[in-house]
Amino acid sequence: MPHLPSQIEAILYLKAQPLPIARIAEYAGCDRRQAEEAMMELINEYAHRQSALEIAETPEGYCLQLRETFQDLVQRLIPVDLGVGALRTLAAIALKGPLTQTALVELRGSNAYQHVQELVSLGFVRKRRQSDGRSSWVQVTDKFYQYFQVEKLPKFAEPS
Repeated sequence: MPHLPSQIEAILYLKAQPLPIARIAEYAGCDRRQAEEAMMELINEYAHRQSALEIAETPEGYCLQLRETFQDLVQRLIPVDLGVGALRTLAAIALKGPLTQTALVELRGSNAYQHVQELVSLGFVRKRRQSDGRSSWVQVTDKFYQYFQVEKLPKFAEPS
């Protein structure tokens, strides 16, 4: 059996998204207290390493991420070439999402279908079928927040 902090490190790496401690404990096959202690040990290890990675606590849980000091590398090594239309569609999804693709097309026009395809392929947007199967929900992914270096965006109320 691997050392619990190492096992948690592997879980965070493989899931590549924030996880609450209860979910981490479930994946690791241990109780919550053990997971919390191992997480603190892992955070402490990363704090003392000369590593490009860190363990961060977000409102959604813990995640393994690139330290902020290395974000310029992301932009230099993984440039994104998005047209103005796709960027505007991405902005609409970020500010109003999750929303249906139908609502997005009403907002942005029929080119939004192509924009969504491009944004999904780049990993900035996630698309999932509605339960009735008529449209899909679209929303930004964690990659969007990491790449554009923004925290969670505020939701804007529709005008009355």
